[in-house]
Amino acid sequence: MSSELQYHIMLSKEHGAKYAILPGDPGRVPKIAEYLDNAVQVGFNREYNSYLGTLNGERVLVVSTGIGAPSAAICVEELAKIGVDTFLRVGTCGGMQEFVEPGDVVIATGAVRMDGTSKEYMPIEFPAVADFDVTAALKFAAVSMGYRHHLGVVQAKDSFYGQHSPESMPNSQELLSKWKAWKMGGCLASEMESSALFIVSSVRKLRAGAVFHCVWNQETAGSAMPESRKHDTSCAIKTAVEALKILIEQDKSR
Repeated sequence: MSSELQYHIMLSKEHGAKYAILPGDPGRVPKIAEYLDNAVQVGFNREYNSYLGTLNGERVLVVSTGIGAPSAAICVEELAKIGVDTFLRVGTCGGMQEFVEPGDVVIATGAVRMDGTSKEYMPIEFPAVADFDVTAALKFAAVSMGYRHHLGVVQAKDSFYGQHSPESMPNSQELLSKWKAWKMGGCLASEMESSALFIVSSVRKLRAGAVFHCVWNQETAGSAMPESRKHDTSCAIKTAVEALKILIEQDKSR
């Protein structure tokens, strides 16, 4: 196997695996790696903290992507070059519909492309859609574990404060108008990486899905309803791990 290191993630084909779980936060990587067998850290460069272990007898990487679409796209590109073809993103999000409550699990079927990175891969008319098999495995995992969950479209953005403080931006009218449109269209939650993950995976012929822990709901927080925040991401992590077990067994049977 080639020992040539990828420029950003600093991993080579010697660290390769077919499957990868992608959190954003480097600090969440060891927590996820605890669900693998014999997991060890194999790299940490920039925002990319990497652990390698096994699950159901298959090698699995857990690699953080940092915040936002550009670093997530780099991570997917370089992991694909060392052999990964199946990606499960585990992230956090903010609820956009009032019924998406803090602590809920959100499984993305697709993403609104409010990022800039994906536009350098495909024209904006091309949809950012999750892989069906990966999404079905995530849905089955959430149901089997009894987690309150939602399935649907999420919004992926580049600017955290463009969402949380739109009134302070010179183009506030555009931001607020689009936010209202996404809500009316049924968008479940807002996050920052899934559109790039789905588009890069489509272009590179990879499988990708995404599951999120809802930290808070911006809509209820801005109303008279009591504000609540929940930061324990365990349910989303367990959903991803269980879904990956399902995918591994399906792949073996094929």
